[in-house]
Amino acid sequence: MPLIGFDQLFHDADAGAPGRPISVAVAGGADATVLAALRTACDRGWIEPFVAGRECEIRSTAAEHGLLLDGFTIIDTEEPALAAVAAVRSGRARMLMKGQVATPALMRAVLDPAQGLRTGRVICQAPLMEIVSSGRRSLLADTGICVQPTLDQKQEVLGSCVELARLLGADEPRVAVVAATETPTALMPDTLEAAELARRGAAGELGRCQVAGPLSFDLAYAADAADK
Repeated sequence: MPLIGFDQLFHDADAGAPGRPISVAVAGGADATVLAALRTACDRGWIEPFVAGRECEIRSTAAEHGLLLDGFTIIDTEEPALAAVAAVRSGRARMLMKGQVATPALMRAVLDPAQGLRTGRVICQAPLMEIVSSGRRSLLADTGICVQPTLDQKQEVLGSCVELARLLGADEPRVAVVAATETPTALMPDTLEAAELARRGAAGELGRCQVAGPLSFDLAYAADAADK
């Protein structure tokens, strides 16, 4: 079964939303796009927004673009990343959302050993991408958090993505471990690690998923299309 798309996600969220909004802490709310997205999600009953940032700037941005802040809780602060992370850490909010704030500032707050949100697992970014015209959807990781992962860290990232893919409807996720070439070579250590991950997958060490690699991006894309 392929990954579900955004229309189905919106439908499922609408069905489960009444009386059960999820509290979301937003780091940096003085941005029209961020506030508009929060307004839509709040109106549909999906979320209860906690917006961290300078209150005067948040209200000014909302007024300038005709966005109401009804149902929003504004956390007036000069340190939106720290405030949003603190809201999640304390249990006041259940989810963290990046708003108008620099990624390094947010990650410093998330990874702070004493006040952050460390869990013992490797953090990765795994966006859901959808090509509506062909009905194709995929996850891509890691796109900007773990800069130079070790083999074991790559396995953790792979495991997290497989877990996410299952939540999005894929019973047996197919994983392409991407490298610059499809031939394992010592000159490109990433290709050797990709081959090792594929071996571990074939041996059943990575759970119920299909792992192929190393694959170039074009070949991985073509293989995915052939299975549609």
